[in-house]
Amino acid sequence: MKRARKLSTGALRLVIVAGLTLDLFFSQGLTVNARSNNTISEVAAGISNIISPVSPLGIDADALEVQVAYNAEKSSDAGNEASTEAETESKLVMTNVSKVMNVREEPSEDSTKVGVLYKDCGGKLLERRDGWSKIQSGDLVGWAKDEYLLFDEDALQAASDVGKQIVTSQGNGLNVRKEPKEDAEVLGVLSEKFFVDMIEDLGNGWISVDYNDETGYVQSEYVTTEFKIDQGETVAAIKIREAAAKKTSLTKNTGAVSADADELKLLAALIQCEAGNQPYEGRVAVGAVVLNRVKSGAYPNTIYDVIYASGQFTPALNGTVARVYNSGKIYDMNYQAAQAALNGETTVGTALHFRRVNGRDGIIIGAHVFW
Repeated sequence: MKRARKLSTGALRLVIVAGLTLDLFFSQGLTVNARSNNTISEVAAGISNIISPVSPLGIDADALEVQVAYNAEKSSDAGNEASTEAETESKLVMTNVSKVMNVREEPSEDSTKVGVLYKDCGGKLLERRDGWSKIQSGDLVGWAKDEYLLFDEDALQAASDVGKQIVTSQGNGLNVRKEPKEDAEVLGVLSEKFFVDMIEDLGNGWISVDYNDETGYVQSEYVTTEFKIDQGETVAAIKIREAAAKKTSLTKNTGAVSADADELKLLAALIQCEAGNQPYEGRVAVGAVVLNRVKSGAYPNTIYDVIYASGQFTPALNGTVARVYNSGKIYDMNYQAAQAALNGETTVGTALHFRRVNGRDGIIIGAHVFW
Protein backbone atom coordinates (compact mmCIF):
# COMPACT_ATOMS: atom_id res chain seq x y z
CA MET A 1 0.00 0.00 0.00
CA LYS A 2 0.96 3.60 -0.20
CA ARG A 3 3.23 4.86 2.52
CA ALA A 4 4.15 8.40 3.40
CA ARG A 5 7.69 9.70 3.09
CA LYS A 6 10.07 7.95 5.48
CA LEU A 7 11.74 9.78 8.33
CA SER A 8 15.48 9.45 8.70
CA THR A 9 16.59 7.36 11.64
CA GLY A 10 18.04 10.44 13.30
CA ALA A 11 14.86 12.46 12.92
CA LEU A 12 12.77 9.53 14.05
CA ARG A 13 14.99 9.17 17.14
CA LEU A 14 14.28 12.79 18.12
CA VAL A 15 10.57 12.20 17.67
CA ILE A 16 10.60 9.03 19.74
CA VAL A 17 12.79 10.51 22.47
CA ALA A 18 10.45 13.48 22.81
CA GLY A 19 7.40 11.26 22.76
CA LEU A 20 8.61 8.94 25.48
CA THR A 21 8.77 11.82 27.95
CA LEU A 22 4.98 12.10 27.88
CA ASP A 23 2.25 9.88 29.30
CA LEU A 24 0.67 9.80 25.84
CA PHE A 25 3.28 7.42 24.40
CA PHE A 26 1.71 4.72 22.24
CA SER A 27 -1.82 5.67 23.24
CA GLN A 28 -2.72 8.63 21.05
CA GLY A 29 -0.06 8.82 18.31
CA LEU A 30 2.44 11.55 17.54
CA THR A 31 0.63 14.87 17.12
CA VAL A 32 2.30 18.05 15.92
CA ASN A 33 0.27 21.25 15.98
CA ALA A 34 1.17 22.83 12.67
CA ARG A 35 -0.02 26.28 13.79
CA SER A 36 2.89 26.63 16.17
CA ASN A 37 6.34 27.76 15.14
CA ASN A 38 7.81 26.35 18.32
CA THR A 39 9.55 23.01 18.82
CA ILE A 40 7.20 20.03 18.91
CA SER A 41 5.16 20.54 22.04
CA GLU A 42 2.88 17.51 22.08
CA VAL A 43 4.53 14.33 20.88
CA ALA A 44 3.62 10.70 21.38
CA ALA A 45 5.42 8.49 18.88
CA GLY A 46 3.66 5.34 17.87
CA ILE A 47 0.29 3.88 17.22
CA SER A 48 -3.06 5.60 16.93
CA ASN A 49 -6.32 3.67 17.22
CA ILE A 50 -7.64 3.92 13.64
CA ILE A 51 -11.09 2.37 13.60
CA SER A 52 -12.91 0.93 10.60
CA PRO A 53 -15.69 3.32 9.45
CA VAL A 54 -17.85 0.35 8.47
CA SER A 55 -17.47 -1.85 11.51
CA PRO A 56 -16.29 0.14 14.58
CA LEU A 57 -14.59 -1.90 17.26
CA GLY A 58 -15.35 -1.55 20.93
CA ILE A 59 -13.48 -2.39 24.12
CA ASP A 60 -14.57 -5.17 26.44
CA ALA A 61 -13.84 -3.56 29.82
CA ASP A 62 -14.13 -6.89 31.63
CA ALA A 63 -11.69 -8.75 29.39
CA LEU A 64 -8.52 -10.05 31.05
CA GLU A 65 -6.10 -8.22 28.80
CA VAL A 66 -7.93 -4.90 29.25
CA GLN A 67 -7.64 -5.27 33.02
CA VAL A 68 -3.93 -6.10 32.62
CA ALA A 69 -3.44 -2.94 30.57
CA TYR A 70 -5.34 -0.82 33.10
CA ASN A 71 -3.32 -2.13 36.04
CA ALA A 72 -0.05 -1.66 34.15
CA GLU A 73 -0.95 1.96 33.37
CA LYS A 74 -1.76 2.69 37.01
CA SER A 75 1.54 1.13 38.10
CA SER A 76 3.45 3.11 35.48
CA ASP A 77 1.83 6.40 36.51
CA ALA A 78 2.67 5.79 40.17
CA GLY A 79 6.36 5.09 39.54
CA ASN A 80 7.08 7.28 36.53
CA GLU A 81 10.47 9.06 36.67
CA ALA A 82 12.51 11.03 34.13
CA SER A 83 14.88 8.98 31.95
CA THR A 84 18.14 9.83 30.21
CA GLU A 85 18.08 10.02 26.41
CA ALA A 86 19.81 6.65 26.11
CA GLU A 87 17.31 5.03 28.46
CA THR A 88 14.41 6.62 26.59
CA GLU A 89 15.60 5.42 23.19
CA SER A 90 15.67 1.83 24.42
CA LYS A 91 11.92 1.89 25.12
CA LEU A 92 10.96 1.56 21.47
CA VAL A 93 10.37 -2.05 20.46
CA MET A 94 9.33 -3.51 17.09
CA THR A 95 8.29 -6.99 16.06
CA ASN A 96 10.74 -9.24 14.22
CA VAL A 97 8.34 -11.83 12.79
CA SER A 98 7.14 -12.76 9.33
CA LYS A 99 3.62 -13.56 10.47
CA VAL A 100 2.27 -13.08 13.99
CA MET A 101 3.40 -13.59 17.60
CA ASN A 102 1.52 -14.18 20.85
CA VAL A 103 1.57 -11.80 23.80
CA ARG A 104 0.96 -13.30 27.25
CA GLU A 105 -0.15 -12.15 30.68
CA GLU A 106 3.09 -13.31 32.34
CA PRO A 107 6.60 -14.11 30.97
CA SER A 108 5.85 -17.78 30.35
CA GLU A 109 4.71 -19.89 27.42
CA ASP A 110 2.09 -21.42 29.72
CA SER A 111 0.63 -18.04 30.67
CA THR A 112 -2.72 -16.81 29.34
CA LYS A 113 -2.64 -15.27 25.87
CA VAL A 114 -3.82 -11.64 26.04
CA GLY A 115 -3.25 -10.62 22.43
CA VAL A 116 -1.08 -10.74 19.33
CA LEU A 117 1.48 -8.61 17.54
CA TYR A 118 1.66 -8.69 13.75
CA LYS A 119 4.53 -8.07 11.38
CA ASP A 120 5.66 -4.38 11.49
CA CYS A 121 3.93 -3.65 14.80
CA GLY A 122 5.62 -1.43 17.38
CA GLY A 123 5.28 -0.69 21.06
CA LYS A 124 6.76 0.75 24.24
CA LEU A 125 9.11 -1.39 26.30
CA LEU A 126 7.98 -1.49 29.95
CA GLU A 127 10.17 -4.21 31.47
CA ARG A 128 12.57 -7.03 30.56
CA ARG A 129 12.98 -10.33 32.40
CA ASP A 130 14.60 -13.66 31.57
CA GLY A 131 14.36 -13.41 27.79
CA TRP A 132 10.93 -11.80 27.82
CA SER A 133 9.82 -8.18 27.41
CA LYS A 134 6.70 -6.53 28.77
CA ILE A 135 5.40 -4.13 26.13
CA GLN A 136 2.53 -1.75 25.49
CA SER A 137 1.20 -1.55 21.94
CA GLY A 138 -2.04 0.41 21.73
CA ASP A 139 -4.50 -1.25 24.14
CA LEU A 140 -2.36 -4.38 24.32
CA VAL A 141 -0.10 -4.83 27.35
CA GLY A 142 1.70 -8.10 27.99
CA TRP A 143 4.87 -10.19 27.68
CA ALA A 144 6.55 -11.21 24.41
CA LYS A 145 9.69 -13.28 23.80
CA ASP A 146 12.80 -11.22 23.08
CA GLU A 147 13.83 -13.46 20.17
CA TYR A 148 10.86 -12.13 18.18
CA LEU A 149 11.50 -8.44 18.92
CA LEU A 150 13.83 -5.65 17.77
CA PHE A 151 15.35 -3.12 20.16
CA ASP A 152 17.42 0.09 20.11
CA GLU A 153 18.83 1.05 16.68
CA ASP A 154 17.24 -1.95 14.99
CA ALA A 155 13.83 -0.88 16.30
CA LEU A 156 14.39 2.71 15.18
CA GLN A 157 15.31 1.60 11.68
CA ALA A 158 12.31 -0.72 11.45
CA ALA A 159 9.98 2.05 12.64
CA SER A 160 11.35 4.46 10.03
CA ASP A 161 10.81 1.84 7.31
CA VAL A 162 7.19 0.98 8.10
CA GLY A 163 5.78 4.05 9.84
CA LYS A 164 3.97 6.76 7.93
CA GLN A 165 2.88 10.37 8.28
CA ILE A 166 -0.82 11.21 8.33
CA VAL A 167 -2.25 14.72 7.79
CA THR A 168 -5.59 15.47 9.47
CA SER A 169 -7.81 18.45 8.70
CA GLN A 170 -8.69 20.53 11.78
CA GLY A 171 -11.51 22.44 10.13
CA ASN A 172 -14.44 21.79 7.85
CA GLY A 173 -13.96 22.57 4.17
CA LEU A 174 -10.17 22.59 3.85
CA ASN A 175 -9.19 23.02 0.19
CA VAL A 176 -6.66 20.67 -1.38
CA ARG A 177 -4.96 22.62 -4.18
CA LYS A 178 -2.96 21.57 -7.25
CA GLU A 179 -0.12 23.91 -6.30
CA PRO A 180 1.09 25.39 -2.99
CA LYS A 181 -0.65 28.69 -3.66
CA GLU A 182 -3.89 30.14 -2.27
CA ASP A 183 -5.22 30.92 -5.74
CA ALA A 184 -4.33 27.52 -7.24
CA GLU A 185 -7.00 25.21 -8.64
CA VAL A 186 -8.84 23.14 -6.02
CA LEU A 187 -8.51 19.35 -6.34
CA GLY A 188 -10.97 18.64 -3.57
CA VAL A 189 -12.09 19.49 -0.05
CA LEU A 190 -11.28 17.78 3.27
CA SER A 191 -13.94 17.70 5.96
CA GLU A 192 -13.01 18.09 9.62
CA LYS A 193 -10.93 15.19 11.03
CA PHE A 194 -10.53 13.68 7.53
CA PHE A 195 -7.00 12.37 7.09
CA VAL A 196 -4.74 11.58 4.13
CA ASP A 197 -1.16 10.42 3.64
CA MET A 198 1.53 13.09 3.92
CA ILE A 199 4.19 13.38 1.21
CA GLU A 200 6.32 16.29 2.45
CA ASP A 201 6.23 19.37 4.68
CA LEU A 202 7.51 22.06 2.34
CA GLY A 203 8.44 24.34 5.25
CA ASN A 204 6.74 27.38 3.74
CA GLY A 205 3.29 26.98 5.22
CA TRP A 206 2.25 24.20 2.83
CA ILE A 207 2.25 20.41 3.08
CA SER A 208 2.01 18.11 0.06
CA VAL A 209 -0.40 15.19 0.48
CA ASP A 210 -1.60 12.18 -1.48
CA TYR A 211 -5.16 13.05 -2.46
CA ASN A 212 -6.92 10.33 -4.46
CA ASP A 213 -3.60 9.26 -5.97
CA GLU A 214 -2.68 12.81 -6.97
CA THR A 215 -0.27 15.22 -5.27
CA GLY A 216 -2.19 18.02 -3.58
CA TYR A 217 -1.28 20.82 -1.19
CA VAL A 218 -2.87 21.99 2.05
CA GLN A 219 -1.98 24.90 4.32
CA SER A 220 -0.15 23.63 7.38
CA GLU A 221 -1.88 26.01 9.80
CA TYR A 222 -5.16 24.14 9.32
CA VAL A 223 -3.92 20.59 9.88
CA THR A 224 -2.15 18.35 12.35
CA THR A 225 0.30 15.59 11.44
CA GLU A 226 0.87 12.23 13.07
CA PHE A 227 3.58 9.58 12.71
CA LYS A 228 1.93 6.19 13.03
CA ILE A 229 3.11 2.61 13.51
CA ASP A 230 0.86 -0.45 13.45
CA GLN A 231 -0.33 -1.71 16.82
CA GLY A 232 -1.09 -5.09 18.30
CA GLU A 233 -4.54 -6.46 19.03
CA THR A 234 -5.95 -7.68 22.32
CA VAL A 235 -7.89 -10.93 22.41
CA ALA A 236 -10.98 -8.87 23.25
CA ALA A 237 -10.55 -6.64 20.17
CA ILE A 238 -10.00 -9.67 17.93
CA LYS A 239 -13.22 -11.28 19.19
CA ILE A 240 -15.18 -8.07 18.64
CA ARG A 241 -13.71 -7.64 15.14
CA GLU A 242 -14.50 -11.24 14.19
CA ALA A 243 -18.04 -10.98 15.57
CA ALA A 244 -18.60 -7.78 13.57
CA ALA A 245 -17.24 -9.38 10.41
CA LYS A 246 -19.61 -12.35 10.77
CA LYS A 247 -22.54 -9.95 10.55
CA THR A 248 -21.64 -9.20 6.96
CA SER A 249 -21.32 -11.44 3.95
CA LEU A 250 -17.82 -10.09 3.38
CA THR A 251 -16.25 -12.77 5.56
CA LYS A 252 -17.64 -15.67 3.53
CA ASN A 253 -15.15 -17.20 1.14
CA THR A 254 -17.01 -20.21 -0.28
CA GLY A 255 -20.38 -21.19 -1.66
CA ALA A 256 -22.78 -18.27 -1.54
CA VAL A 257 -22.83 -16.01 -4.59
CA SER A 258 -23.85 -13.03 -2.45
CA ALA A 259 -20.72 -13.33 -0.35
CA ASP A 260 -18.51 -13.52 -3.41
CA ALA A 261 -20.28 -10.55 -4.96
CA ASP A 262 -19.82 -8.41 -1.85
CA GLU A 263 -16.13 -9.21 -1.55
CA LEU A 264 -15.65 -8.46 -5.24
CA LYS A 265 -17.45 -5.13 -4.82
CA LEU A 266 -15.35 -4.19 -1.77
CA LEU A 267 -12.10 -5.06 -3.54
CA ALA A 268 -13.18 -3.11 -6.63
CA ALA A 269 -14.01 -0.10 -4.44
CA LEU A 270 -10.55 -0.21 -2.85
CA ILE A 271 -8.88 -0.50 -6.28
CA GLN A 272 -10.87 2.51 -7.51
CA CYS A 273 -9.76 4.58 -4.50
CA GLU A 274 -6.11 3.49 -4.55
CA ALA A 275 -5.47 3.19 -8.30
CA GLY A 276 -8.48 4.60 -10.15
CA ASN A 277 -6.26 6.76 -12.38
CA GLN A 278 -3.62 4.09 -12.98
CA PRO A 279 -3.22 1.68 -15.94
CA TYR A 280 -5.12 -1.60 -15.82
CA GLU A 281 -1.94 -3.50 -14.83
CA GLY A 282 -1.58 -1.22 -11.81
CA ARG A 283 -5.16 -1.84 -10.74
CA VAL A 284 -4.67 -5.61 -10.95
CA ALA A 285 -1.48 -5.16 -8.91
CA VAL A 286 -3.36 -3.42 -6.08
CA GLY A 287 -5.93 -6.22 -6.02
CA ALA A 288 -3.13 -8.80 -6.06
CA VAL A 289 -1.50 -7.18 -3.01
CA VAL A 290 -4.75 -7.60 -1.08
CA LEU A 291 -5.13 -11.25 -2.15
CA ASN A 292 -1.45 -11.97 -1.46
CA ARG A 293 -1.97 -10.75 2.09
CA VAL A 294 -5.05 -12.93 2.51
CA LYS A 295 -2.99 -15.96 1.46
CA SER A 296 0.26 -15.11 3.29
CA GLY A 297 -0.59 -15.95 6.90
CA ALA A 298 1.14 -12.73 8.03
CA TYR A 299 -2.11 -10.78 7.77
CA PRO A 300 -5.83 -11.41 8.42
CA ASN A 301 -7.30 -14.13 6.22
CA THR A 302 -10.31 -12.34 4.72
CA ILE A 303 -10.50 -9.53 2.16
CA TYR A 304 -12.57 -7.41 4.55
CA ASP A 305 -10.10 -7.74 7.43
CA VAL A 306 -7.04 -7.12 5.20
CA ILE A 307 -8.54 -3.94 3.77
CA TYR A 308 -9.59 -2.58 7.17
CA ALA A 309 -6.46 -3.66 9.11
CA SER A 310 -5.08 -0.96 11.37
CA GLY A 311 -2.77 1.52 9.69
CA GLN A 312 -2.92 -0.08 6.24
CA PHE A 313 -5.09 1.28 3.38
CA THR A 314 -5.77 4.96 4.06
CA PRO A 315 -8.87 5.24 1.80
CA ALA A 316 -10.45 2.38 3.75
CA LEU A 317 -9.64 3.89 7.13
CA ASN A 318 -10.77 7.43 6.31
CA GLY A 319 -14.13 6.25 4.99
CA THR A 320 -13.59 6.78 1.24
CA VAL A 321 -13.88 3.08 0.36
CA ALA A 322 -17.11 2.78 2.36
CA ARG A 323 -18.62 5.75 0.52
CA VAL A 324 -17.63 4.37 -2.91
CA TYR A 325 -18.91 0.92 -1.91
CA ASN A 326 -22.25 2.27 -0.71
CA SER A 327 -22.66 4.59 -3.72
CA GLY A 328 -22.28 1.71 -6.16
CA LYS A 329 -20.44 4.03 -8.55
CA ILE A 330 -17.58 1.65 -9.31
CA TYR A 331 -16.17 1.57 -12.82
CA ASP A 332 -16.18 -1.66 -14.84
CA MET A 333 -12.38 -1.66 -15.20
CA ASN A 334 -12.01 -1.80 -11.41
CA TYR A 335 -14.46 -4.72 -11.20
CA GLN A 336 -12.48 -6.44 -13.97
CA ALA A 337 -9.19 -5.90 -12.11
CA ALA A 338 -10.71 -7.15 -8.86
CA GLN A 339 -12.05 -10.30 -10.54
CA ALA A 340 -8.67 -10.93 -12.16
CA ALA A 341 -6.96 -10.70 -8.76
CA LEU A 342 -9.55 -13.05 -7.25
CA ASN A 343 -8.79 -15.47 -10.07
CA GLY A 344 -5.14 -15.45 -9.01
CA GLU A 345 -3.80 -13.14 -11.71
CA THR A 346 -1.01 -10.79 -10.66
CA THR A 347 1.31 -8.30 -12.28
CA VAL A 348 3.60 -8.05 -9.24
CA GLY A 349 4.18 -11.66 -8.20
CA THR A 350 3.69 -12.15 -4.47
CA ALA A 351 4.24 -8.50 -3.50
CA LEU A 352 2.64 -7.53 -0.19
CA HIS A 353 3.17 -3.76 -0.23
CA PHE A 354 2.91 -0.72 -2.44
CA ARG A 355 3.28 3.04 -2.18
CA ARG A 356 3.85 6.04 -4.38
CA VAL A 357 7.07 5.89 -6.39
CA ASN A 358 9.71 7.40 -4.09
CA GLY A 359 13.02 5.83 -5.09
CA ARG A 360 12.40 2.55 -3.31
CA ASP A 361 13.43 -0.61 -5.17
CA GLY A 362 10.58 -2.68 -6.50
CA ILE A 363 8.25 -3.22 -9.44
CA ILE A 364 7.12 0.15 -10.78
CA ILE A 365 3.73 0.36 -12.47
CA GLY A 366 2.40 3.83 -13.15
CA ALA A 367 2.68 5.99 -10.03
CA HIS A 368 3.21 3.05 -7.64
CA VAL A 369 6.11 0.84 -6.63
CA PHE A 370 5.28 -2.70 -5.44
CA TRP A 371 7.44 -5.01 -3.30
